[in-house]
Amino acid sequence: MMHSDMFLTKALIPWVGPLWDEVICHFIELTDSSNQHVRTIALNAMDQSISAVLGSNQVQEHASSKLQGACNDVQTENIELRSLECAVISPLKVLYSSAQNIDVRAGSLKILLHVLERHGEKLHYSWPNILELLRSVANAAEKDLITLGFQNLRVIMNDGLSTVPADCLHVCIDVTGAYSAQNTELNISLTAIGLLWTSTDFIVKGFLYKQNEEKESDCNGMKEERALSFSGKVNDQALQMNIVDCDKLLFSIFSLLQNLGADERPEVRNSAVRTLFQILGSHGQKLSKSMWEDCLWNYVLPTLDRSSHMAATSSKTEWQGKELGTRGGKAIHMLIHHSRNTAQKQWDETLVLVLGGIARILRSFFPFLRSLENFQSGWQTLLLCVRNSIFNGSKEVALAAVNCLQSTIVSHSPKGNLPMPYLTSVLDVYELVLHKSPNYNGNMAYKLKQEILYGLGELYVQAQGMFDNGTYLKLLSVVDSGIKQAKVANSNSEAEYGHVPPLQRTALEILPQLRPAEHLSAMWSPLLAKLLLYLPSSDSCMDKIEDENDQETRINDDAEVSNGIASESQRVEASPKSPESTAVPSISNHLFAEKLVPVLVDLLLQAPPAEKYKILPDIIQSLGRCMITRRDNPDGSLWRLAVEGFIRILLDDVKKLTEKAGPELTITRPARMRIWKEVADIFEIFLIGYCGRALSVTVDSADESLEMNLLDILGDKILKSQTDAPLDILERLITTLDRCASRTCSLPLETVELMPSHCSRFSLTCLQKLFLLCSFSHGTGEGTSTRCEVSNISIKLLMTRCEFILGRFLMDGSRLGENPLPAARVEEVIFVLQELALLVVHSDTVSQLNLHPYLKEGLTGENQARRSHLLVLFPSFCELVISREARVRELVQVLLRHIIVELGLQKST
Repeated sequence: MMHSDMFLTKALIPWVGPLWDEVICHFIELTDSSNQHVRTIALNAMDQSISAVLGSNQVQEHASSKLQGACNDVQTENIELRSLECAVISPLKVLYSSAQNIDVRAGSLKILLHVLERHGEKLHYSWPNILELLRSVANAAEKDLITLGFQNLRVIMNDGLSTVPADCLHVCIDVTGAYSAQNTELNISLTAIGLLWTSTDFIVKGFLYKQNEEKESDCNGMKEERALSFSGKVNDQALQMNIVDCDKLLFSIFSLLQNLGADERPEVRNSAVRTLFQILGSHGQKLSKSMWEDCLWNYVLPTLDRSSHMAATSSKTEWQGKELGTRGGKAIHMLIHHSRNTAQKQWDETLVLVLGGIARILRSFFPFLRSLENFQSGWQTLLLCVRNSIFNGSKEVALAAVNCLQSTIVSHSPKGNLPMPYLTSVLDVYELVLHKSPNYNGNMAYKLKQEILYGLGELYVQAQGMFDNGTYLKLLSVVDSGIKQAKVANSNSEAEYGHVPPLQRTALEILPQLRPAEHLSAMWSPLLAKLLLYLPSSDSCMDKIEDENDQETRINDDAEVSNGIASESQRVEASPKSPESTAVPSISNHLFAEKLVPVLVDLLLQAPPAEKYKILPDIIQSLGRCMITRRDNPDGSLWRLAVEGFIRILLDDVKKLTEKAGPELTITRPARMRIWKEVADIFEIFLIGYCGRALSVTVDSADESLEMNLLDILGDKILKSQTDAPLDILERLITTLDRCASRTCSLPLETVELMPSHCSRFSLTCLQKLFLLCSFSHGTGEGTSTRCEVSNISIKLLMTRCEFILGRFLMDGSRLGENPLPAARVEEVIFVLQELALLVVHSDTVSQLNLHPYLKEGLTGENQARRSHLLVLFPSFCELVISREARVRELVQVLLRHIIVELGLQKST
């Protein structure tokens, strides 16, 4: 019977209209049979019948005439074709809705799938029925039916959109949205969202074609000719879309995606959010101004508000995974990753995607979006959400919020597309974040602030040109907030183990990037002054140490004063003690300063001279405070780095402070005097109080080399150069050398043996520098005014010091009797006698010696190189002749011969 029915169907194809209803009703009756085999044969016959009819020549001809009529803009409908097509397709809907067996309903969907795959391009009038059927399937409870229905929809959306009438496109989109929203099969929902993206591409192509056609018709007046000559399914569909508002189709898609962005399933809403912003990012340039306004206010910002609200209010209760079974009477659950085990965490993930999507459209379209009405209000809404996300959201949300702002300003600042108010508003947010701590603590709080600091450095490097003085100061204020916050929280484990906290490390990395641009030269002083705040700034501590130094040196110098050694310039005025003088900078607080000192010096040396010398005295003073930390932490690095930085500054800058510096050095004399005063203070305090002393059990050779290097700078680079240092500064510097040279001779006999060898070497080096300052050599430019002043000051101090050393040696020898003198004492005397034998002074310097006037007159002559200084020490030499030290006696004999020659008493030959 069934074979005869199929044969009858083929035979009646030419007269399918009158007989089709009876045949198809017969098939539907058979599908209601209790015999599954009968139902299957009936469905196959129905499938073949529909395919045979749609594939007949009659339908082909009608379809061809329909297309031709559409191309010729002939809108007369073919009643016969409409009736035929509806009669063929509508039974599938009837069969699906009336069938009681799931296999029959599934069979109807399979027949429809075959129709769409084989003859979908021939359909025209039956699309409303087809789409309505597929919409009803989306609401089915059976997973298999939904899967079959979606297979039909995929064929339409992927391959058949070009054949769907334009007035049915919105129905296609709605049906796709229904499959996206169904809760039975997750993968179908995700794939359906992808189909919405496909439909957007199709709509935008049709929209562009429509625009191009209108432009061409306006230019050439040939719209009808172009339409008639145009062929192809996609382009034909685009012609039909002329009567459809493409904007409404896009808004329909946006609305569906926005609703799906609130789905309970995180995978679905995340996919919807990604798709929404991908569409806007990819096709945003094709949207009109009015469409963008609707998108921002109706879809983008509401999506942001909803995601932010849900992330803030969702449950924090941890979930258990699906039960897999039991073991030992206990249920075993599937593990859920800790990042997704609460509703709040899953909404945080959605909010991160929303913020990333907004960042994308702002990067791509910010200049255009600024022209939209009320965009400033939307920007403020975004800033408010960003602040809330940072302070109240998770670490991932906070980082996404920062990146949303950062990527926008970095993308558009270099191009000049970011007005200053927008930049300032972002800096305000950053400053607030750096000043206040988010709800979460630990490494992630630092990570967030690190990202902000890195972003600030990148922003300034990329957009220096748009910064003015006010904005630059604002930038410094923001960075300052981050560094101060890190100092407050510096009690973490990293600081305890001697590591700079991560936030401070980040600040150190970006500080070199913040060097003011050429048009911001006035900002060098504020930048360097801001950096000085992070160095040890305890003036009371420095005053305390200065007072201690003064007390110590007074005790050590009491004997020297009695011997006429000390001069008025040796004393440094002691500041009154502050009530806070008991505070000593903690070692942990020096970690950041240790890393900052080289950065500070590098920036200083890059500054323009006019700006550099404004702040140079303060920098030298701050380096001095760092250098005196050697007493409390002799093994630390801060004082070493400060000394190295001080030396770099002296070599690069102070030596330029000469009378012949040149016109480029625009620095006033009072400013130069202040610089010299700070330099003298540092040498005086550090060399006298902290160098050549037994501050630790062992002294590293590098530390000793650093001390010697500092002495070389003072003795060879400063005191021997033609500088504009005033006389009182020269006196202080030379006196500093003299006091350091007294380190060995001022010690009592009982303690001199305990003095470490490096202390003795330091003292002798200082003594040697004094000898060199007094020495005269022909042809070395010794006649400069500064050089003469230095020699005149040095010779008086040197003679007094030598007299004291020789006298202490004689006194100690008398006390010890036959016992040997300490090696340090003997070594010092031998060194002095050797240097005295080598020393030759200028005749002008002789006038400063403490000699009888007639001797001075007799010693002046044509010979400028004299050894007249030996006459001052002649009484001491006479006593040393009988010393028990053979080497001392030999050297004294040499000196006495020099005196004979100086007086002209040598035997005539």
